Amino acid sequence: MEVNVAPPKKGEVRIRILYACPCHTDEITQRGADPTGVYPCILGHESCGEVESIGEGVTTCKPGDKVIPLWEPQCFPEDRKARKCRTCRGYECHRTNMCGKFLEAFVKGVMPLDNTSRFTTKDGRPIHHFMGTSSFSQYTVVPQECVAVIPPESPMSRMSLLGCGVATGMGAAMNTGKVEKGSAVAVFGLGCVGLACVEGAYLSGAKEIICVDINDHKLEVAKQFGGTHFLNPKKYDKPIQEVIIEMTDGGVDYAFECTGNTTVMRNAVESTCKGWGLAVIVGIGEAGKEISTRPYHFIVGRQLKGSVFGGWRSREDIPKLAERVISGELQ
Repeated sequence: MEVNVAPPKKGEVRIRILYACPCHTDEITQRGADPTGVYPCILGHESCGEVESIGEGVTTCKPGDKVIPLWEPQCFPEDRKARKCRTCRGYECHRTNMCGKFLEAFVKGVMPLDNTSRFTTKDGRPIHHFMGTSSFSQYTVVPQECVAVIPPESPMSRMSLLGCGVATGMGAAMNTGKVEKGSAVAVFGLGCVGLACVEGAYLSGAKEIICVDINDHKLEVAKQFGGTHFLNPKKYDKPIQEVIIEMTDGGVDYAFECTGNTTVMRNAVESTCKGWGLAVIVGIGEAGKEISTRPYHFIVGRQLKGSVFGGWRSREDIPKLAERVISGELQ
């Protein structure tokens, strides 16, 4: 489909997309299961590209820069000082990486400057933005706060995964969970996010990394990223959390749920050990779905947390991940 992409306005950046990847979140919106979805829209939020042009007042990048568009913005220090949104207080004291500066506009599928779209059909009808990025387009326009500049030598064919999947999974283990050396970890779901979580646990020094998936091929792939044990729930006649508790003599220190399935979220919680076990929800569940488990599991010391974009501060941290890919540290 041919669309018009308007030039960037004040504080905006127009990016030529070089590579883009589909993500589960795109699929949820595409089939109408996202209650916040606005239509018609251009999907895509995991990509990389090159700055084509910039609007007035842009300071975070320049034409020609290699970049990753960000669905999780990072505002400026003066924004946080002025408390531009409700998360500024937590962001300033490092309690969260969530930036709400553009949340209202992004939910509406428009640009925050003027609440309009930069995309139109050939006959002039507006097309909504998606997650502030809309990277399934040859060109896109984003606020400058949503642009991470990466090294010019970055292997662009691999960089798009840092826009969501790899950053989300790896950061869940390294930043949100803060996996410790010598610990036992379980990762549920071995898609892009789950495999990145496995690698994050491995780089953090976990001794046991139990990989759980119903696809045996994915279990084999997980070995390449540091997995040490591999379980297919379909091959057991008992709940998989019971299998994990038995094989670890009480449960894992950390469990990461990377499927978005609320039943699996319960499995993750109940696979952790009493007293200090931490379950981290990484996968996006469908609208209306709820987690069900006994309060007892928390009374005895288990904890449950959520992870957004792996806890990374987007504009400053994603370039550092790109450097780790260039150095060969990250697969």
